[in-house]
Amino acid sequence: MQFAKDSFYIALRDRLAVVNPARTVVVNGATRPAILNFENEVQTDTALLPDAFYLSWGAVAVAKGWESATRPMMAMECKISYGTQGSAEAGNDRGRTLAALDMELLCICSPAQTIKKDWTQVPSQSLGTNVAWSGLHMGEVGVLVLPAWSLSRVAQLTVFFFPEVDLP
Repeated sequence: MQFAKDSFYIALRDRLAVVNPARTVVVNGATRPAILNFENEVQTDTALLPDAFYLSWGAVAVAKGWESATRPMMAMECKISYGTQGSAEAGNDRGRTLAALDMELLCICSPAQTIKKDWTQVPSQSLGTNVAWSGLHMGEVGVLVLPAWSLSRVAQLTVFFFPEVDLP
């Protein structure tokens, strides 16, 4: 399961670097594409970074129709959260900035597949299968009063993959 998560994250990260090379964040002094995986980041008490995408993982189950397979396809929920205060000092372009984030997310999620790799070794090694995902369901725009009247959205999709081992 971790290889699928890593492969999905790295595919989106690398695509964001192409779609908008300026969409970066600085984390622990390192500048990188503005996509972060909650479970891999150092936990802090600081607020989420604006204009960045955050991945969080939900339930995992055998995909419908694969229940009796020795190596069934798995389905795992993924939420992608992001928000903005806008780029202007007054924040009066928040809607436009959120729309730009929406479009970037749609772009980096297509095509809806990538090669599943073992990213724990250098160079990474293909595991012989792909990771695929459903289309995005874009949630409603949320308004956060703190900090500074931010706009936010949570998008959801389902990631599909084959496990590396047979299930009993």
